[in-house]
Amino acid sequence: MLVAGLDIGSITTEALLFDEEKGLVAYSILHTGADSGHASQLAFDKVLVDAGKDRSDAACVVATGCGRRRAAFALDTVTEITCLAKGVNYLFPGARTIIDIGGQDTKAIKIDARGRVVEFEMNDKCAAGTGRFLEVMASALKIDLERMGELSLGHGKHLTISSICTVFAESEVISLVSEGEKLPDILHGINMAIADRTMGLVNRLGSLEEEVVMAGGVAKNTGVVAALRESMGVGLKVPAEPQVVGALGAALIALERVR
Repeated sequence: MLVAGLDIGSITTEALLFDEEKGLVAYSILHTGADSGHASQLAFDKVLVDAGKDRSDAACVVATGCGRRRAAFALDTVTEITCLAKGVNYLFPGARTIIDIGGQDTKAIKIDARGRVVEFEMNDKCAAGTGRFLEVMASALKIDLERMGELSLGHGKHLTISSICTVFAESEVISLVSEGEKLPDILHGINMAIADRTMGLVNRLGSLEEEVVMAGGVAKNTGVVAALRESMGVGLKVPAEPQVVGALGAALIALERVR
């Protein structure tokens, strides 16, 4: 029984194939671009080619993410909150709190032992603390986005980025550069700013429910993960590929639909 999950986000689109007996078969991650419907088709076709499968081999396709309604070939659509909960529960059955930081929003989710959503908080009104926030900072500092996490781990000083707004935070960062502050210290300050904003959402859920899992593209930034661990004071687990957790959850729901 082969099923598929699609997670069509603002920045990237993920497609994932899941087999009832073999588990995860293959996945693809592509940039969404200006046409999320087209991106969903490209991502789905790519994962099928990688797995040596045809569209007819997938018994059910479920789409999630902000562009989920643009995947015309999907048999069903489900919110990303529900899919994240399903995906994390499959990978980490003991997880009770999920932090998901994507390109445009941040989510804090509390789930039960069966992967059902108990409560969630979401910051979708501002790009501060998201992947977009990191992109702006990388551009301001003229460094590669992929190197930010690694470079920040060499910090020796705690700097504070106090502005909540991305635009004002960028101005703060430029000022720190002009004052001669070291790059690793500035990057650590950026990471701690993200951690502070994220913990604001987590704290709205009440007491922190362990174990905690982080998903989303920003989970690939080792500096942000380290800053969150420091802020929470508890262990934080990260999946091997944190960007496909929502697509995995969508595929698991597709399997339930077929059953």
